[in-house]
Amino acid sequence: MRLRPPRNRVDPRAVRYWMTGEAISNVVVAAVLGVLALLIEPARFWLLVALGVALVIGVPYMIVMPLWRYRVHRWEVTDEAVYTRTGWLWQEWRIAPMSRIQTVDTARGPLEQAFRLSSVTVTTASAAGPLKIRGLDREVAADLAQKLTEVTQANRGDAT
Repeated sequence: MRLRPPRNRVDPRAVRYWMTGEAISNVVVAAVLGVLALLIEPARFWLLVALGVALVIGVPYMIVMPLWRYRVHRWEVTDEAVYTRTGWLWQEWRIAPMSRIQTVDTARGPLEQAFRLSSVTVTTASAAGPLKIRGLDREVAADLAQKLTEVTQANRGDAT
């Protein structure tokens, strides 16, 4: 098999999902530092400096990372293999031959459910760990899991 770019993008709602997750993280960090600055007068200056640094780094990251990630993340399933490309600074391209697939799982956390998204995890015997396809429409994820299950059941590989 040749390593090639997968054809399918994740769902466009994944951008808002990733941004929302980062926004929640930024709010939590800002709230903790803000409350500590109010409560600990001797450390107030340094806590406010830390709050400023967290926002200067966190807000651009919250905007840029999801857009870049959407451009990079790809997936594809053929009769022979599952292809994925993930990451945003460090990119990882993976292939899992159908004969090596052991399990297929779908998952939806609370935030994913709010955006009607889901993740599919394809587990193989590889030491590199499972392939994860995040940011899929929940119907696409369910169809993908069913297709992978059917294809792997039809394939008589040893899954090791």
